[in-house]
This record gives sequence, structure tokens and C-alpha cells, in this order.
Amino acid sequence: MKDLTSGNERSLILKFAIPMLIGNVFQQMYNIVDSLVVGNFIGKSALAAVGASFPIVFALISFVIGIATGGTIVISQFFGAKNYNKVKRAIDTLYIFVFIASAIISIGGIIFSEHIFRLLQLPEEIIPEAKTYLNIFLGGMVVFFGFNGTSAILRGLGDSKTPLYFLIIASILNIIFDLLFVLVFKWGVAGVAYATILSQGIAFFSAILYLNKTHKLISFSLFRMVFDRDIFLKSLRIGLPSGFQHTFVALGMMTLMAIVNTFGTDVIAAYSVGQRIDSFASMFAMNFGLALSTFVGQNIGANKTERVRTGLLATLKMASAITITVTLIVLLGSSRLMGFFTSDPEVIDIGSGYLSVVAIFYIVFTFMFIIGGVMRGAGDTLVPMFITLVSLWVVRIPLAWYMSDIMGVTGIWWAIPIGWSIGLIFSFLYYLTGKWKKKTVVKYDTPIG
Repeated sequence: MKDLTSGNERSLILKFAIPMLIGNVFQQMYNIVDSLVVGNFIGKSALAAVGASFPIVFALISFVIGIATGGTIVISQFFGAKNYNKVKRAIDTLYIFVFIASAIISIGGIIFSEHIFRLLQLPEEIIPEAKTYLNIFLGGMVVFFGFNGTSAILRGLGDSKTPLYFLIIASILNIIFDLLFVLVFKWGVAGVAYATILSQGIAFFSAILYLNKTHKLISFSLFRMVFDRDIFLKSLRIGLPSGFQHTFVALGMMTLMAIVNTFGTDVIAAYSVGQRIDSFASMFAMNFGLALSTFVGQNIGANKTERVRTGLLATLKMASAITITVTLIVLLGSSRLMGFFTSDPEVIDIGSGYLSVVAIFYIVFTFMFIIGGVMRGAGDTLVPMFITLVSLWVVRIPLAWYMSDIMGVTGIWWAIPIGWSIGLIFSFLYYLTGKWKKKTVVKYDTPIG
């Protein structure tokens, strides 16, 4: 556990973010290794199938992720206020919620998976492999939520190192199982899905065994958990807007995928690889944003809001330096990066075109996400939800649909950074109002900052 309420803001956020960044590198290795194995050893149709499954997976889990985000913000604020009894009850409540939710998502997703793919106009020849991959992944949803829920809880407590260790274990296992199931057992896309779920399951149960013996606040036991209705309602108040935000983002991704799907297998495969590269490039901004959220949550919980602005400026400087470096690497090496995933020249050419448009605006995404991290840490998730809705559904999706008729797939690519730009403008303007300071869970007699 790490107390972020005293000490140099830049140093605290950097030290907290580094293990998360390293962990996210290993987390991204899940998707990247999956795509590398699929693209090089199975084929571009399988690559398209796995890529087409990702927006659906995100859509199915996004609402729960949003509610869980509310729970971790509550945990971080109670921890900042040194109310450890409520921290423990909040952890129990969050675990109970995510396990029940995972069972519902697994059953519903498996039943309707094929119907969803047809609704998204996925080419008929890709559907069987996509359905196989998605159903296996959904069947292991309980360990997916368990593993990621445990990591999120630990980050809310200021512990970003322990999740890293188990992420490393999971990532190494995933690589081994990918190669074993695909190259040796010849299980195709099913092998990739089994590898992901099995590796996360082993890491989750290993983490629980370790934490039960070593951690003061986390003692995982199904039969001793207590569901706290009041804490859940607090988490729900914060998490519902975030849940809706995640859901609408996921539905937007599915809608965008439906537009991409109309251009055929080559474009689907190229877009899928481009998103993998995007995910790796944007993880620096996302992890600094998450670190800042925990920092803000603890300091607002401790009634030290004067530290928030300093923390924000320090985070923007650190993340910007990394983002600019990553942008140059992606722009200068786009064709080579695409070539790691596939040898198909058409897919490489389309993917390079995607990266040449989107990568220029990585810095915009970085600023947008980090400024949003301040609001999330303060517990203000309603306004960011509306900002996301506007940038996605009023700007990006209509533009992608309209511009794809005029410019082809390039029109879809340009709609993405335009949406980010609108999101940044609105996020920054709302930050300047300071209204997000009034949304804290922990209340004090004297007004805050």
C-alpha cells in the first residue's frame, strides 16, 4: 500500500505509474502475441476474426468496468481518509459485484454471439472463427474479472507493484500456451482464446493465495465476504456514469467496426492490427491517467486538493515526453510494425495508412485522458460521460459514416482523431470550472479547495 498524500507529487506519481506501465506492457503482450501468432501462423481471416471480437468483448464488459471504477475510487478515498474498516468492506462489495456480473455476461454473450456478429455485418467467412474465439473467451470471464478486479483494488490502495508481478506471470504463461496450443496442438483461434483464459486463471488464483497470506486488507474468502449496500450505492453513484460512458464507447467501437466491416477482410485485418499498435502507444497516457486518478482520490480524501493541480501538470509533462517519442516511432516505422503481424502487402499498406493519420494525434489523446483522470479521481464521472458521448456519437461515428462515402477508409481514420480533439476541448474547459472538486465521497466540515 502506498500513501500518496504527502511528498513530491511528480516523484510519487512517477513511482506509482512505472510498475503500472511495466504491467501494462505485459498486459498488451496478451493482445499483441495473440495477433502475432494468429497473423503469422493461421492467416489474415483469423486475424480479422480475433480483431472483430475485441469490440464485442469490450461492449459486454464495459458497464461492469465502469461500476468497478466507481468502487476503486471509493476504496482510494476511504484509504486516503485512513478509514480501513470501510476499505475492507468496499473491497468485499466490489468482489461480490464483479463475480455475479461475470456470470451474467458469460451466459448472455455466448447465447447471442453469432447474432451480434451478423448485426455488425461481419463477412460470412469470418464468423465461425470469430464465434469460436469469443465464446471461449466469454466462458472464462469469471477469472478475467477476478484477475483485473484484484489488480484494480490494489491500485486503489496505492499498490501498483503487486499487480505487476502477477501480470508478468500471466503474460509469460500466455506466450507459452499460445505457441503450444497453436503450433503444436493446431487448435487455431480456439488455442489463442484458451491460452488467454488459462494464463489469467493461473495468475488470478496465484495472486489470491499470495494476498491471503501477506496483505493486511485483502483476505479473499467467498464465505466471509460482506456486501455493504451503502458502499455499493456510493460506488454506483460514481460508477454508473463511468459505466454508461464505457458502454457507449464500446457501442461506438462496435458501430465503427460495422462501418469497417463493409470494406472487407483486408481492411478488417489492417484495422485490427492498427488498433493493437494504438493500444500499445496509448497505454502510457492511460497508465499515467490511472496513477493520477489514485493520486487525486487519496488527496481529495485527505482534504489536500491543493496538490491536485501540481500533480496534473507533472503528469502531463511526463506523459507528453513519452507520447512524442512513441509517435515518432510509429510514424517512421509504420510499415515495419505492420509487417510484424502479417506478410500480406495489401493489409500492410492499409494499416500503414491508418497509422499515418491516427498517430499524429496521440498527444491529443494523452491530454484528454490525463485531464479526465483528475475528474475520475475526484469522483466526478457524470460530466466526462457526456463529453465522451458528444465526442463519440455526435462527432466520430457520424463523421466516419459520412466521410467513408467520400474518402473511403481514410475518412474513417480521420474521424477518430477529430473525435479525440473535441473530447480534449470539452474536458479542459470543464476542468477549468473546478466543479469536479465538489463530487468527493469523503466529506469535511470545511469546504475543499
